[in-house]
Amino acid sequence: MRTGLLSACVVALTLCSSGYAHFHPKEMVKAANSFIASLDDDQKKLCLFEFKSDDRQGWYFVPDKYIRPRGARIGLVLKKMDEKQRDLVMGLLKSAASEMGHKQVTQIMSLESILHVLERNNPIRDPELYYVSIFGTPSTKKSWSWRYEGHHLSINCTVVDGKNVIVTPSFFGSNPGEVKEGSHKGLKVLRQEEELARALAQSLTDKQKKRAIIAERAPRDILTKQMRKAEKKTFFPPKGIKYSDLDSKQQTMLTKLVNVYTAKYKPVLIKHIDGRANIHDTKSMYFAWAGSLEPGKGHYYRVQTSKYLFEYDNTQNRANHVHAVWRDFDGDFGEDLLLEHLKKAHSK
Repeated sequence: MRTGLLSACVVALTLCSSGYAHFHPKEMVKAANSFIASLDDDQKKLCLFEFKSDDRQGWYFVPDKYIRPRGARIGLVLKKMDEKQRDLVMGLLKSAASEMGHKQVTQIMSLESILHVLERNNPIRDPELYYVSIFGTPSTKKSWSWRYEGHHLSINCTVVDGKNVIVTPSFFGSNPGEVKEGSHKGLKVLRQEEELARALAQSLTDKQKKRAIIAERAPRDILTKQMRKAEKKTFFPPKGIKYSDLDSKQQTMLTKLVNVYTAKYKPVLIKHIDGRANIHDTKSMYFAWAGSLEPGKGHYYRVQTSKYLFEYDNTQNRANHVHAVWRDFDGDFGEDLLLEHLKKAHSK
């Protein structure tokens, strides 16, 4: 049994020492089918796609108007749903998201109302411009997926062969990073993602900083942007400081930081994913920082292992605009498991 897996929301994940926890998609399948049953024919045309659709891997975190070439997302938008359907969408979301993750989703959506006012009623800022797309037929035996997405939010859940779940790419963003005025003043949706990482970076000795800080200036955005695949050539060989070169307190801080990203999802899903490929692979884990260590100034960091990447950037809007993502180098959208499935099918 591994130790030290403390989640950001004070939830301990009990991990198996051998094999991995089975995932039972019954709740997710039931939630998806309940939503589908509520749709009329026109809504189904907007929401339902074949699993092999090229759009399954076309994910975005920008507002609709910046999506090229169509200028909008695919899927059924909240604006075109009745209250019952919106509740069913939340049921689907809760089949994957933890309480903390669901709270962040609703807060990120609410920031659109704040931006609408700050930007003089800009029509692209709308908390109802979030979409649901379902690819394939929800099943406890076959492969299918669903996406919930809008500005600064992209949740992609893939079920492979009815027994494996994948939640990457998982993107959560925040603009404003911290609300500076009005009734929501002080709201900082991704507070832990920023403050835990900075505390770790500030705790480093001068010698450690020479390895961990990879650039004096932070990049303008996460390096993976909205790419369908996180390219390994950008991140390997790894830069930054090795987990083993941190002291025990710093190692605990780094573990907690990783858990901030994974704790957005239900513990049973994370337990299953971790059992398949160790999320806390400390033998291959690196932490890298770029930019200022001072609050309110542009900064970037990433945590990576041989399998996973956690990437964060806060440089835009005077360092008050956050992009944070969890990627799987080989397995976003379940690609590694689907490839394995194909190989087995052709070997028979």
